[in-house]
Amino acid sequence: MAIEHLLFGTIRFMAHRHPDLLDELDGSLAHLWDKADDATRDDEAVRVVARRFIKSLRAES
Repeated sequence: MAIEHLLFGTIRFMAHRHPDLLDELDGSLAHLWDKADDATRDDEAVRVVARRFIKSLRAES
């Protein structure tokens, strides 16, 4: 939880100075994957979490 808080704050800080940052991050999500090596692997679920994170950052802008 602490890492998520620090990361969120850092990205929010940077996005205020570089408005295109969230678009860049959003565009990079296709490269995310789930590290699981078994049937539980769900790449799209990882991307959904990242999209929610970015959406939350956009809402604060």
